[in-house]
Amino acid sequence: MTDLYEKLKHIRADNPLCNYTKSRCARLEPLVEEINRLKAKKNALILSHSYVHPDIIYGVADHVGDSYALAKKAKETRAEMILFSAVRFMAETAKILNPEKIVIDPNPNGGCSLADSIDTEKVFELRKRYPKHTFVCYINTTAAVKAACDVCVTSSNVYQIIENIPNDKILFLPDKLMGENILNHLKSKQIEKELILYDGTCYVHEEFSTDQIDLLKKQHPKLKVLAHPECTQEVIQSSDLTGSTNQILSYVKSHKDQTDPFLILTECGITSRLQVEHPELKFVGGCMMCKYMKSNSLDNILQAMRSPKKEQIVTIDPTIQKKALSCINKMFELNY
Repeated sequence: MTDLYEKLKHIRADNPLCNYTKSRCARLEPLVEEINRLKAKKNALILSHSYVHPDIIYGVADHVGDSYALAKKAKETRAEMILFSAVRFMAETAKILNPEKIVIDPNPNGGCSLADSIDTEKVFELRKRYPKHTFVCYINTTAAVKAACDVCVTSSNVYQIIENIPNDKILFLPDKLMGENILNHLKSKQIEKELILYDGTCYVHEEFSTDQIDLLKKQHPKLKVLAHPECTQEVIQSSDLTGSTNQILSYVKSHKDQTDPFLILTECGITSRLQVEHPELKFVGGCMMCKYMKSNSLDNILQAMRSPKKEQIVTIDPTIQKKALSCINKMFELNY
């Protein structure tokens, strides 16, 4: 109990799910020990996104990161089993990259407002309307949608890949807000490309507003504002840094001597991680949770490690897997 509590005691959030007392850690410790025992026995690898609960990240995860970093870890692993604590599309990505491995999704509610906003029927309709466009999909899409597109991107490489695509006609889906920020980025670099946008959004990131930033800047004039590119243009323009979750983490760690507070405008799992790893720093702002990511739990992971249910075992049609793999591999090729 002592080790888990010592790791998590510095987390402070406006939500009881992110507060760790000694008694709560004592209840979680046996789950952590059993999961780690089974993980070693089954030669399993646990990948966790930074948005899931801290007890998963610091108790059982082998690798923690954003979509791109975890996709690379899934591609490199020699483990026989991959258990992906995140949302369904991320587990599908791991399966696309490792068709011969067992991939487990323990999340009982692994949806995503972005991934759920588009399906292959809509993609095929758009392809008929825009036959000359390169179709670029955000990683927050299903395997079937990836299979219907040309290249995949993540929040950490989207600007670079859009720049590197030789075609000057691009259709970007499904995140409209990220697409608007891509347009602003291209304009700032004087790169002329036609960008058609789909109308999906992340329900967490679209809620952040400049009103929140302005209020906190009145209280903390030297506040550093770090935002995810799924936020609105107005929020991005009012921020000191726009970046993926890993890029936000790296920025804070490189400015850890700063005495002024940070406002982190993405799912509050990032703030929780930073409070664990840098308890000396100050963070302000509310806690904005993703209900899908936070549906992961140690209980569900343990159950899936012991005896996964049929729906927890990720399967992908071989034809879709092959086409989706081409889409993801194109991302790795263009990320230079």
